[in-house]
Amino acid sequence: MKEELQGPKVTKAAVAVVQELNEEGEQVFNVYLLNFYEEKLEGVLVTSVGYAVHHKTQEKVKTSTLRHLLDEVPAQSFKKIEPIIEDVFGLNNEYWVSFWINNVMYDKKFIFLQETIKSENFVMIPLVNKQGVMIR
Repeated sequence: MKEELQGPKVTKAAVAVVQELNEEGEQVFNVYLLNFYEEKLEGVLVTSVGYAVHHKTQEKVKTSTLRHLLDEVPAQSFKKIEPIIEDVFGLNNEYWVSFWINNVMYDKKFIFLQETIKSENFVMIPLVNKQGVMIR
């Protein structure tokens, strides 16, 4: 019965943290949702939160939860979710994405684990064509 409640598996969407220059020429990081499906994503909702447990004190750290309505993401394209600051790269950064394709709901959690958003893990992000870290 529990399997019946789960929607279809998300196979052609990804979340990426991308390093780029802003209008002032400063290095910034932005988070994008990438749509590799041949259909547009509709009613796109994204919830983001950062969290961790300090390894020495066991103190829990958690950022505010942010919610974003992206509405639609066309097929084979991407849309910016939010900017992200380097101060939270030491946390687990979770993006819970929900969307509809042809009246079927999909959802998936994408989690960038602590300290994985760093230059030695950067690759060329498809569609965006900039350097960053991507989770599919």
